[in-house]
This record gives sequence, C-alpha cells and structure tokens, in this order.
Amino acid sequence: MIFGQVPNPGEVDFTLPPDSPETKRVLKTRKKEQPFEVFIGCAKWNKSDLKGFYPRGTKDELTYYSTQFNSIELNATFYGMPDWKQVETWKDKTPEGFKFFPKLTNTISHFKRLIEVREVVDTFCNAISNFDDKLGMAFLQLHDNFKPKDFTRLEKALREFPKGVPLGVEVRNNEWFSDIEAKSKLENLLEQLGMSNIIVDTAGRRDMLHMRLTNDAAFIRYVGANHPTDIQRLDDWVERIKQWRPEGLNKLYFFVHQNIELESPLLATHFIEKMNAAFGLKIHIPQRQSTQQSSLFE
Repeated sequence: MIFGQVPNPGEVDFTLPPDSPETKRVLKTRKKEQPFEVFIGCAKWNKSDLKGFYPRGTKDELTYYSTQFNSIELNATFYGMPDWKQVETWKDKTPEGFKFFPKLTNTISHFKRLIEVREVVDTFCNAISNFDDKLGMAFLQLHDNFKPKDFTRLEKALREFPKGVPLGVEVRNNEWFSDIEAKSKLENLLEQLGMSNIIVDTAGRRDMLHMRLTNDAAFIRYVGANHPTDIQRLDDWVERIKQWRPEGLNKLYFFVHQNIELESPLLATHFIEKMNAAFGLKIHIPQRQSTQQSSLFE
C-alpha cells in the first residue's frame, strides 16, 4: 500500500491526536456493558504478499489464513464485482466466527463516481449478503479527487444504500478535513445513517487520523511504515481503545497494512496480544513460522 508513504518515516510525529469532542458525545449515547466485538486482521491473504506466513505446502491460503486471524479486509472485491458463487466459496473456506469486510467495487466509487449507482450497489450488496453471518462491514473508499463539492452525490448514494448492510466510509481528498463545514456535514450524515467514519493511520496523511467516531464501531485501517515506530504506534492505539471502551465503544475493526508487505501478520499478531492482555480477550494468537524474519521484532 503506497498510499501515505513517506521517504523518512522516522521524521513523522506519530502521536495520536486527541479525540474529536463529538466522539465522546456519540459514545455516551451507546449502550454500555455490551460484549466487546473485536476483529483484527490483514488486508491480503495471498502467499506472494504475506511471505513467510504460510507453512510450507499450504495449498489454500484463505483456509489457512482464517485459522490464524478472525477477519480479513477484503480488497479483492474492489477490483471486480463479486458474484454470489464466489462469495459462497470464500465463506465456506472459513470457520465459524470469521468475518469479511469487503470494499465496494471501483465501478461504484472510481469509474461511475457515485453517479447512478443504485443498481450496481444493489448487485454488490446482493452478492456479499451471501456471506450471511460472516459479513462484518462493507466499506466505501472514495477516490483521492472526490471532493466536498460532490457532497450531494455522496449523500444520495449513502441514503439509498441498502439498510441491512453495515457500511463504513473513507474519504481521502484533504478538503474533507481542511474544510470544517464539509467535514461536519459528512460526519453528521454518517452519524444520522449509523455508518462508520473510517480512520486511516498512515505516515503521509495525518489529516485522515480524524478520531471522529460516528457510531459505536471504530473501523481503523492502520498502515505500517516498515519502521521501528510501527510497534509503538500499535501500542498507542491500544491505549486509545482502552479510553474509548468504557465511554461506549462496542465494536473494533482493525486491519493492518504496510507500505511494503513484509511484517503485516507480525504487526497484527502484536496488536492481538496487546488487546488480549488489555481487555481479557481470547483472540487466537497467529502462529509464527520459523522462516519468518522481521527487523522490527528482533
């Protein structure tokens, strides 16, 4: 993932910013003392990306991956419209309790740019509905040049989105964060519709680390910089989640990327271990293969 990459990550101030005041207000309205729903995973499962993760002789990467992690950020659906048969194939390869978080196809977000997309959105949602209880949350990632001037188009698409499918939304153009009015309009719309405002933690785009939750689910896309600071950044997230949980956070969806995919499974494993310790969870600790090396963990 080259988005947000910088040449010298050690020079970046990775301190997590304070929460938006609205986050505390939103969480305060949520029911407390619910079970904490935590899903942590990577963004890919193919062997060519997650080098050293799979035991020698592994024949099906998704089958093995799903025994080690409880979820996947499903980017394959961004590059091609899935059909129900493909969705069922993926679903049937995974154990009970596993969740998929599929990205809406780029036909919707990038090529049609949300213009007259109701039919293709319905096609997408009909397909992913075949995940049944293994569907976590779909997410819409807008093009970098999709700006607040197109808010009406975005609002129409979100209001028409099928109500039974949970949705997170990621905007990337910096005007969504620098224009206070546009930022507020988007956040208020997502809150009204019960959709998640996706947080992206990446080195070169600290404005996307807005810390504004719009419901009781934190959907966080973490991008490691292939630098020793990656570990401290994850630990800082645990501390922030420890703050959010008693305030009303009930769901956490946390997916680990890297600019160069070398240690994503190790970073995700580190985060799982910290979350288990902090919250008394029993999320499976992925097995580390003896061939897997990492300069960040030695």
